[in-house]
Amino acid sequence: MDFSDINERGVVLLGCGKMGSAMLAGWLESGLSPKAATVLDPAPSDWLQSTGVGLNTSLPPAPAVTLIAVKPQMMGAALPALRGLSDTLFVTVAAGTPIAAYEAQLGDIRLVRAMPNTPAAVGRGITAIIGNPATTPADLDLAEGFLSAVGEVVRLEHEGQMDAVTGLSGSGPAYVFHMIEAMAAAGVAQGLSPDLALQLARATVAGSGALAMTGEDPGQLRVNVTSPNGTTQAGLEVLMPELPDLMARVVAAATDRSRALRS
Repeated sequence: MDFSDINERGVVLLGCGKMGSAMLAGWLESGLSPKAATVLDPAPSDWLQSTGVGLNTSLPPAPAVTLIAVKPQMMGAALPALRGLSDTLFVTVAAGTPIAAYEAQLGDIRLVRAMPNTPAAVGRGITAIIGNPATTPADLDLAEGFLSAVGEVVRLEHEGQMDAVTGLSGSGPAYVFHMIEAMAAAGVAQGLSPDLALQLARATVAGSGALAMTGEDPGQLRVNVTSPNGTTQAGLEVLMPELPDLMARVVAAATDRSRALRS
């Protein structure tokens, strides 16, 4: 991404916790000048203070992008600090806060709502975005370029899909982490030491995920590793009758909860 215009106009970051820090680190590595970034955060970390960005200073009048990365419960108190900005693209990564809530606080704005997930902290996240009616194709391109610093970006057709994104990819890392826990426990039950079982489970999930990212159909990858009447088939005969329905109920529960939290 070309940061020349952005370095000239500046970037504002409201909140710099785990997600905000991941975003800022990705931008700085991709060419954003520290002098172009202004961060508002009441408790800046040692890392943030070492970056050379502007901390809790006056804001540029018309930054290219203003990223909102505060927790939803802090939104009411934090957003007024942004009311003086003009001609900026607002991008929010705060979970559960609909576009209408920002428009009610900030008025006639261009806003992209984004839902990243926690692997963004290691540059392997996936983020879904949707713009409000005031955003332009160029705005969406700009937001996608910014957010791609921490992983893949996909575009939604309408904001209502954000609840399903939350249920699948937003909450999904926790499902995978629990699967690692369960696999490790199962290995211990079969006689492995806890440390060895955890090492095997972690590496198996990480390696399988990397293989899945090659683009080959996951069903075919499953077939490739399943020998007829072999050990994998024996395991899958236990797993496959139960997992699809269980996973459907898991994602549905998280999606329903996301809907309930914004109603």
